[in-house]
Amino acid sequence: MTSVRIHALLAAAIVAGAAHAQAVAVSEKAGSVARAEEIPITTASSSARTHFTLGQRLLDVGRPREAREYFRLAVEQDPGFAYGYLNLAAAAASAPEFKENLDRAAANLAGKSDGERILVDINRTFLDNNAERRVELAEKLVKTHPASARAWIILGNAQGALNRHEVARKAYGKAIELEPTMFLAQSAAGFSYLFNEPRDFAKAKWHMEQAIAADPQEAKGYEQLGDVYRALNQLEQARDAYSRAVDKDAKLAVAVLKKGHINSFLGNYDEARAAYDAAIADGKEVEKTTYGVYRAYASVHATQPAAAIRELTAVARSAEKTVPAKQVNGAKAFALVSALQIALHNDLLEDAERVLALYGPVVRADAKAVNDAANTRLTEAGILAWESQLAARRGDFAKALGKAKEHKALVENDQNPRRFETFHSLLGLIELRKKAFAEAIPHYRQADLTDVYQKYHLALALEGAGQSDEARKLFQDVASWNFNSVGFALTRKDAMKRGTAAN
Repeated sequence: MTSVRIHALLAAAIVAGAAHAQAVAVSEKAGSVARAEEIPITTASSSARTHFTLGQRLLDVGRPREAREYFRLAVEQDPGFAYGYLNLAAAAASAPEFKENLDRAAANLAGKSDGERILVDINRTFLDNNAERRVELAEKLVKTHPASARAWIILGNAQGALNRHEVARKAYGKAIELEPTMFLAQSAAGFSYLFNEPRDFAKAKWHMEQAIAADPQEAKGYEQLGDVYRALNQLEQARDAYSRAVDKDAKLAVAVLKKGHINSFLGNYDEARAAYDAAIADGKEVEKTTYGVYRAYASVHATQPAAAIRELTAVARSAEKTVPAKQVNGAKAFALVSALQIALHNDLLEDAERVLALYGPVVRADAKAVNDAANTRLTEAGILAWESQLAARRGDFAKALGKAKEHKALVENDQNPRRFETFHSLLGLIELRKKAFAEAIPHYRQADLTDVYQKYHLALALEGAGQSDEARKLFQDVASWNFNSVGFALTRKDAMKRGTAAN
C-alpha cells in the first residue's frame, strides 16, 4: 500500500499555485515573441498582493511552510481574497487545513475571475478522487488562459496523475515555452522525467540545471539536482549536491534529511541518524515528526524492523508535543502507517494488529475534522485495505478477500481510472501468500507500479512463476530506485540480492 492518503492529497493540491509577474517569453517553436499571462489575482489590496506574490515564489520552489506565513498575511490584509485562501490550502500541512481554506476560497468567489473559480473546482477533485474531472477542468483552465504557464503546469500535473506522462510533458513544455525561466515549470518537467515512465535522467538533470539557472541563489534547485544524482545511483555526487544546498541555506532541513537518506543507502547508519537528528533540530511544526519517521527507516535499512516499529510508535506519541493541533492526526498517521507496513512485511502480526488499532482512530479523527463525505469514504476504504493485508498475511484468505471487496465497493464509483489499483494489489497479495504465483501476476500488473513496493511484489510473483528474466529486471529497478520510503526501505536489500542472482 502507499503511504497516508492525505499526504498524496496535499502534494497534489500544490498544483493550485498562482502568480508570477507577467513575463515576455521567446517562443522557440515559432520564433515569435509571446506575452505570457498569469491567472488573475483578484484583490484590491496592494499589500495583500505583495504578500501573496512572496508566498507564491516560495510555494513554487517547494517551500510550503514558509509560503504559508505570507498567504496568512495576504488574507489578513484582504479577508475576501479567494486566491489567498486557495494558496493557503495548497500549502497546507494537513487535510483539515486544506479543506478549511478551500472552503474559505469558495465562499469568497463573488466578483472573482473565471480562472480563480476553476482553480477552486480543481482542488475540490482531490477530496473525492475525481481525477477525470480534474483533467477536464485543467483543460478548461488552459482554454481560458492559454498564455499562462501556470495553467499548463496544472494540466500537466492532472495528466501525470493518470500516468499520461507523454501528454503531461507536452504541457510542461508549453509552460517552458511561455516562461523559460520559471523555476516551477523547469522542476515540474524535471520531476516528470525523474520519476515517471519512460524515465530519462539526462533530461531530468537538464531541467533541474535550468531551474538552478533561473534562480542560482535558491537552495532548492541544488537539492533537486541531488535527487537526480540519486536516480543515477551516483550517491556521493547526490550528497555533494545536498551539501551545496545547505551551503546556500543552512536552515534547509530537508537537504540535511536527504543526506541521511544517502547514508542509509550506503550503510552508514550512525551517520544517517546524525543527519536525521540535525534535520529534526532545524525542522518546524510537522516537519519534526515527518523527519522522525525517516530516521526510523534507517533501522529498516539496517534490517532491524522491531526497532523501527518501536521508534515509529514513539514518534507518533510525541507528535502532540511539537505539532500544531490541526496537523497532529496527519503526523501520527504517517508514523503509524509506516510502522504498520513494516510489521506486515516482516510478518510481525501481533505488532501489526496493535498498530492498526492505533492507526484507525487517528485517520478517522482526521477525516471527521475534514468533514467531507467523500474524504471519509476514502479513509474507510484505506482502513479496509490494511485489514485485508493483515488477514492475508495471517492466512485467512476468505477474510482478506471479503475486506478487499468491501474496499472496492467504496471506490468503484470514483471518476478515476486508477481507482482499482489498491484492490488489485490486495488480490495479488492473497494469491502470492497462497503461492499461486501465476494468478498473482495479472493482479499486480493492474496495481500501482509507480510504487516500488508493488513493483517488488510483481517481481516476486514473476520469479515464483518461473519468469526469471522479467523478475530480475524489476528487482534491479526496485534496488536502484534510491528514493526513501518505507516500501523502498523494506525491499531494497532483497531486491539487490535477487536482481544480481545468476540465471
